[in-house]
Amino acid sequence: MSRGPAQEPPEMRRSVTVLLGERSYPIEIGHGTLSELGSRVKSATETRQVMVVTVPPVGSRYAATVMRSLRSAGLRVKRFEVPDGERSKSLRQAALLYDRLLEAGADRSTAVLALGGGVVGDLAGFVAGTLLRGLPLVQVPTSLLAMVDSSVGGKTGVNVTKGKNLVGVFHQPRLVWIDSATLSTLPQRQRRAGLAEVVKHAAIWDAQLFERLEEGAESLLELSPGALLPMLERNCQIKAEVVSRDEREDGLRMILNFGHTLGHAAETLSGYRGLLHGEAVAMGMVYAARRSEAMGHCPAGTSERIEALLLRIGLPTELPDYPRSAYLSAVGVDKKKRDTRVHFVVLGALGRAETVPLLPREIVPPGTRFGKR
Repeated sequence: MSRGPAQEPPEMRRSVTVLLGERSYPIEIGHGTLSELGSRVKSATETRQVMVVTVPPVGSRYAATVMRSLRSAGLRVKRFEVPDGERSKSLRQAALLYDRLLEAGADRSTAVLALGGGVVGDLAGFVAGTLLRGLPLVQVPTSLLAMVDSSVGGKTGVNVTKGKNLVGVFHQPRLVWIDSATLSTLPQRQRRAGLAEVVKHAAIWDAQLFERLEEGAESLLELSPGALLPMLERNCQIKAEVVSRDEREDGLRMILNFGHTLGHAAETLSGYRGLLHGEAVAMGMVYAARRSEAMGHCPAGTSERIEALLLRIGLPTELPDYPRSAYLSAVGVDKKKRDTRVHFVVLGALGRAETVPLLPREIVPPGTRFGKR
């Protein structure tokens, strides 16, 4: 008889709280804990019905365990699958999901559970935040990138022709449930992409974490719970601290977009094909660090350390060779834009970041070359 994934000892589990007053919620981190999810969802959402939204590759592996746990807690459960890939983050897919949820009997007490990576979390979160003016949301991330970043903080959204995440809503989850055992089926490329957001958190907030990554980032790709769980906890702590201080990205939270201005531009210009989000962020971080040095915000050599670490992880560091005019156009519709200026995230040093309002032509000055150096 199969016993399922081995569960970690209780003392190995980690918990982080996002402090937002009455809307505070826990991030529960463990290994082999999907089968325990049901009772926590029930207590966190006070619902009787859960709509599980996932993608086929994730659903085929983990949906049965999740749904069994939810039903064991006395909840009614239905499962919905959306196509895999960034192109599912669209208004069209959101509209289809609205109709399917309503046809299945969703009401304002129904909880939406996002089971998957960042695409599922962003899409399902957007639908939960807007359908019937807001449904309870539970995030169950199964990719490294989603675990350390996108599942925490309540930012949801979809892409439109002009750019990424330009349509969205802040909608905090009631619970984030991280089971690191789900990473065992994650392809190496996705693991590497997830580490880009880990490097980002270290670069903007925690110089000691950056140094630890320099000492052994490759070991994280092996997914040993002993190394992985503390890393997940620290990254969730960073995200929780920033979100608790600036929930709606009015100031401090903007630093979490380090590397994203040019990274999102590259994703948009690629048509969301062939480039993972974490890969785009890696390229964008190196570019932003170089601009930080060039503008005199941080010491020389900072960008070289970031680039060296990303290369060791196996991530790309040079933005695709699109024309400067194309990048200017994409940067011009960045969601951090205020009037004619974009709040561009620069480093003051490793572990410290700030935003500066710049015109697109200051972010991408004349003579900027893209592609291999």
